[in-house]
Amino acid sequence: MAKTKFMNYAISITLCLEMILIATSAQLSANHYSTSCPKALTTIKTTVLKTLLKDRRMGASLLRLHFHDCFVNGCDASVLLDDTSSMIGEKTAAPNNNSLRGFEVIDSIKSQLETICPGVVSCADILAVSARDSVVAVGGPSWGVQLGRRDSTTASIDSANTDIPSPTLDLPELISAFSNKGFTPKEMVALSGAHTIGQARCVVFRERIYNNETNDNIPASFATSLKSNCPLTGGDDNLSPLDATSSLSFDTAYFKNLVSNKGLLHSDQQLFGGGGATTSTDSLVSGYANNPPAFFSDFASAMIKMGNLSPLTGTNGQIRSNCRKIN
Repeated sequence: MAKTKFMNYAISITLCLEMILIATSAQLSANHYSTSCPKALTTIKTTVLKTLLKDRRMGASLLRLHFHDCFVNGCDASVLLDDTSSMIGEKTAAPNNNSLRGFEVIDSIKSQLETICPGVVSCADILAVSARDSVVAVGGPSWGVQLGRRDSTTASIDSANTDIPSPTLDLPELISAFSNKGFTPKEMVALSGAHTIGQARCVVFRERIYNNETNDNIPASFATSLKSNCPLTGGDDNLSPLDATSSLSFDTAYFKNLVSNKGLLHSDQQLFGGGGATTSTDSLVSGYANNPPAFFSDFASAMIKMGNLSPLTGTNGQIRSNCRKIN
């Protein structure tokens, strides 16, 4: 009974937020810059591609920047703001500190766009387009990015600490965290597939490979291979791929790894084998593992939905001239 009430509550929240998303997305447009800054999209894409030629891992970093922006009070580029004497930004929040990267890429894109069409293209839109272009560049799907977001004039370290799902969450907690943003369990699993690229720090998966009580039936050989680069003490910032099979390519290996109990993060492995009968997402993981087109399609749809989370439009917010600080 408790689980049924939980799922009904989660569905109610999701439906309400979806209605809000429909209203806000109507204020965004795919051709927002077609006349005001026609070179905006090509400028962003060119810079992303040049960056990934030098550092392919940056694709995952730019995708993660967009995710961590949108999950904290909407897609408003608040994640890019530096601390000031009167405001603590989100960069030092627990999920972001010594972890997020790619800020200099956004800075480069913004500088170019300010030269071409000053005061027109928002930092929030740069994040959204850079995420899409990064996914495509490493072999993933494309999607139409709605544009016209404006930039926030503040940030919230408290919201960053509470709203971004932790890698230690169990499945019911993950479902709740994503439901709070309007996502269904299916969309949650699809978005989690972003972990098919990128790396994670030892400090966020150490407990999974050393604690026998919460190891999600991790294969001994897999745990041993991770321990070589993630000691019990020290080495917090040592990196391991989220997808040990193909961490630089956007594919379905991440889901296949979960089926084999080889997810790097506790929260990842919870998607397969976590939860009870009423909350299990095993079938979704298995489905994506064996059907790349379905994963690509659902991931693209979920990214469009995420990009529509509470955007600032009209006269709300501003168009920052420097993404790191308000005008």
